[in-house]
Amino acid sequence: MVFDNIVLDGKDSIAIVRMNRPQSLNALSTGHLTDLVKGLELCAEDEGVRCVILTGQGRAFCSGGDIGEFRDSLDTNPSEPLRQIIKLLNIAILAIRTMRKPVIAAVNGAAGGAGISLAAACDLRICVASARFRQAYTSLGLVPDGAWALLVPLLIGFSRANELMLLDPVFDARQALEWGLVNRVVEDAELEREALELAGHLARGATTAFAIAKENMNHSMMDLLERQLERERSGMIRAGKTRDYQEGARAFFAKRRPEFTGK
Repeated sequence: MVFDNIVLDGKDSIAIVRMNRPQSLNALSTGHLTDLVKGLELCAEDEGVRCVILTGQGRAFCSGGDIGEFRDSLDTNPSEPLRQIIKLLNIAILAIRTMRKPVIAAVNGAAGGAGISLAAACDLRICVASARFRQAYTSLGLVPDGAWALLVPLLIGFSRANELMLLDPVFDARQALEWGLVNRVVEDAELEREALELAGHLARGATTAFAIAKENMNHSMMDLLERQLERERSGMIRAGKTRDYQEGARAFFAKRRPEFTGK
């Protein structure tokens, strides 16, 4: 199947889902997320697929939500585009977690905002040495979504997650590995080979046992995950109605520092 915003291909029993909006650093638009959800569904339904790799085209894995989609609504209904995009993002997160196959995030470059949420939802994460990460939401006057506030603290701990939410630093692959956000760091030119090697190892494994084990892990947090996705959706919509968000978005477009007022 041909998509506008992703490339779905594979090798042997491994499916590769490539986010394919390199000109926008694979930012998540409604069209992009619609294609991503469909691609993940096809992988889940294909009995010949035993492992899935999620990655990006170009120099970024995923920079987060496509802020450009929000520009026209800033003065009228600023939270409505957020409502629509988060609905699709939540479906994508659940599709990754409920897939009865291992999903590997091959982080090929920059990851920010919901890009980190997508990677965190995967079962394993491997990234290039040049990768850079940033939470990004709060610097726009918004709040994390896609279960970021559940999955990231589970991976790196409550204290580190608070640091990322409140201070919003850019951090590198070495820090991501030390903190536990990623499992492996590889040289940039080796990412696809390493990801395919890891996926091949999993695809040759006891995939039914993997599926049951993944289900068991999900059972321990699935109700919490679904509730958290809804809480974050609601919180994002509330944040999207604030003056701070409007100021943050305008500052982003104008490439200046925002002047937040807490309103």
